[in-house]
Amino acid sequence: MKNIAVLFSGDGTNFEYLIKNLDKDKVCIKQAICNNPNAKGIDIAKANSINLEIIDSSIFQTREEFDEVLAQTIKKADVDLVVLAGFMRILTAVFTKNIKAINLHPSLLPRHKGTNAIAKSFHDEFLEGGVSVHYVNDELDGGEIILQKSISKDGLSFGEYYEEIKKQEKKALLDAILVALS
Repeated sequence: MKNIAVLFSGDGTNFEYLIKNLDKDKVCIKQAICNNPNAKGIDIAKANSINLEIIDSSIFQTREEFDEVLAQTIKKADVDLVVLAGFMRILTAVFTKNIKAINLHPSLLPRHKGTNAIAKSFHDEFLEGGVSVHYVNDELDGGEIILQKSISKDGLSFGEYYEEIKKQEKKALLDAILVALS
């Protein structure tokens, strides 16, 4: 049995998908951590009796201070892998040098790093967009890619493309967790 921690900042839809779809004989979500005390995903953790820590990132003077508290909280949880599932923070070396983590990103990296990746991907010159899951390192969305899932943009409206990205994100994250834990 492998243990993971899931970090999120918002609605927790990817988190909830993992709760429902991870093979519970192989992987246990031992810890959930949220940096936003108003996130809807908090209710998901509570409803599923998952150990939850809320570390409000807005109270820290620097990103490094927050990352130190975050890293120490994760180390205490004693998990095999950290999964960033809609965790909207740029992490510093204080975190990346000390924690094995994977991140979900809504584009085919290395295209469209950072924010607004879905819109950028939809409007670029390529016939396909998609999602990537990568290891977290010091470079924003720059770690080694674990896997990608491509989506044809042909004939799709932005709304349809957006929904397909969201659907593929969940599947990609689930698959990548198993790869990263193997």
